[in-house]
Amino acid sequence: MSKKYNFLIVGSGLYGATFAYLAKKQGKKCLVVDKRPQLGGNLYCENIEGIDVHKYGAHIFHTSNKEVWKLANEVVEFNRYTNSPVANYKGELYNLPFNMNTFNKMWGAKTPAEAQAKIDEQKAEAVAKMKAEGRTEPANLEEQAQLLIGRDVYEKLIKGYTEKQWGRCCTELPAFIIKRLPVRLVFDNNYFNDDYQGVPIGGYNKLIDGLLQGVETRTGVDFFEHREELTALADKIVFTGKIDEFYNYQFGQLQYRTVRFETEVLDVPNYQGNAVVNYTEREVPYTRIIEHKHFAMFGQQVYDCPNTVISREYSTEWMPGMESYYPVNDARNAELYAKYKALADNEPNVIFGGRLAEYKYYDMDDTMESVMKMFLSL
Repeated sequence: MSKKYNFLIVGSGLYGATFAYLAKKQGKKCLVVDKRPQLGGNLYCENIEGIDVHKYGAHIFHTSNKEVWKLANEVVEFNRYTNSPVANYKGELYNLPFNMNTFNKMWGAKTPAEAQAKIDEQKAEAVAKMKAEGRTEPANLEEQAQLLIGRDVYEKLIKGYTEKQWGRCCTELPAFIIKRLPVRLVFDNNYFNDDYQGVPIGGYNKLIDGLLQGVETRTGVDFFEHREELTALADKIVFTGKIDEFYNYQFGQLQYRTVRFETEVLDVPNYQGNAVVNYTEREVPYTRIIEHKHFAMFGQQVYDCPNTVISREYSTEWMPGMESYYPVNDARNAELYAKYKALADNEPNVIFGGRLAEYKYYDMDDTMESVMKMFLSL
């Protein structure tokens, strides 16, 4: 007997929704199930006081892939948002990424030559320290960062923030985590180098709804509670959940970092003047504050909306039952994932895709590009 659907898609986040969109274009029939009460995965936005609040963390769409940008814009129009985060260190405000505005505030540097001279001076101090200890390679993240950018920027803008993110001292973190740092000797606060960026007009729910238009969806459905009956409905499964859960954790659980959010409505039109402000001192417990309206409102629009919504983000150790956000890139987890990947490679009727199923960090454009490439080989 033929199955009712060509694809059962487990998870309605960007990977699953993009897969459903491209499959529908090819005349395939899909069923999308999600255990959450709403569609969209971590892209889901909740409307509070007329503001689209990024419920599971801030998302900015950016890409240099023209085909990915074209695909996204088939579905929804994007605004002109440009990501220009600010770092707050004990009340001192610095532009990110590290640029001439940063170096002027840090050292009073007025020209690229002055900034480069200061960076080179402090990098030389780090090299000399390593040589004095008979080493040529950095032993940890702290040394690597100072080799790249020097002591002052590291101490104020990297150290505390990174230690909060990872829950351990920079001297205990491997050097490879911070192999590169964006350094720009220009007065440009645009965080990304990509050709295209923005946020969907009307919020990310518009993007997900557009991708899933005409596709059958079911929310509040846990795949693992109904695995047998759901699997029987389709020729193939597209699985975007945790790969270790798919295999019942038979080799053990993969680890993640997770984020806790404190969201608050404030009776002011403009709280911090920017969508993203990072708090880089260790003593402040949260890593950053997101003011959601700045992703979608510009100029006078900010003040036409009398209230604002902010979210404080706290990076914490992941425990089973928590939301799984960032894979932990260490030897233990790499080895464990390789075991699950070997099983997945021998599943002819299951496609594993997305950050949880592939245990890797994905930007949104990478997610869509991955799906697009897959359809070229299907």
